[in-house]
Amino acid sequence: MLPDLVAWAIFAKIAQHGSFARAAADLGVSNATVSKAVSRLEARLGEKLIHRTSRRLSLTEAGRVLSVRAANILAEAEAAEAEAAQQAHAPRGVIRLAAPMSFGLREVAPVLPPFLAANPGISIDLRLDDRRVDLIADGIDVALRIAALDDSSFKVRRLCPVDRWVVASPAFVERHGAPAHPADLAALPCLVYTYLSSGDRWTFLRGGERVTVLASGPMRANNGDAFAGALAAGVGAALQPDFMVRDKIASGELVRLLADWSAPPLALNLLTPAGGPRPARVTALIDHLAMALSRR
Repeated sequence: MLPDLVAWAIFAKIAQHGSFARAAADLGVSNATVSKAVSRLEARLGEKLIHRTSRRLSLTEAGRVLSVRAANILAEAEAAEAEAAQQAHAPRGVIRLAAPMSFGLREVAPVLPPFLAANPGISIDLRLDDRRVDLIADGIDVALRIAALDDSSFKVRRLCPVDRWVVASPAFVERHGAPAHPADLAALPCLVYTYLSSGDRWTFLRGGERVTVLASGPMRANNGDAFAGALAAGVGAALQPDFMVRDKIASGELVRLLADWSAPPLALNLLTPAGGPRPARVTALIDHLAMALSRR
């Protein structure tokens, strides 16, 4: 026969509290239930465990010895249930995460392994695309978007600013000279990113001055990394986000042009569909990305 684990647990509580009534209150059962459990246990063991009078109780010698084992049985059972409950509430499932291609490769993919290691029940479907994805139609749980979001039908969390700089190679500057004003770019070969929301029109700000230039040149592409070879070869100048060119500027491979001008500010935004509570796995990833990417 299987052990009467309920009776052992009740006996452990009686030994702990020194009272049938307090043990019953702790367990949320009746005094009769507690009394019957002890009687069952004593009958199975053929040993009296508790001396009972109308005023007090005391453990027998066998009761004192077995109360230690009973306490261990109860502690193991409570630990098993606590572990099971923790696993049941641990985040799990698939998260569909969307990010721009270049930013996703440089900044997002490297910060995912620690998150996955800490959350073995979660897997991530990472979708990299410079196009603006439709969160609802594509079933996206979390999207990272570099843009100026004045209004959105989604839940938006702004993580950090993203600057854009005009860059070119030293060879380009030697061949064409450095522009002194944004208007000079109209006469220079430019590399045009086709997914820019303003299209071929590059806008620059300085103080209260605002200048818009129509950029054109020998190459257009829907991903900024496609310009790497052309930039290095001096084919044209490009308007690139800071995370793509910062290291190349530091190494001298590229130079920043028109440094006293700035493009209209953008920000790295984290978007999720509006309405309803977020699954625990999504909340966990959002917190991780916010911490990792806000410090970039």
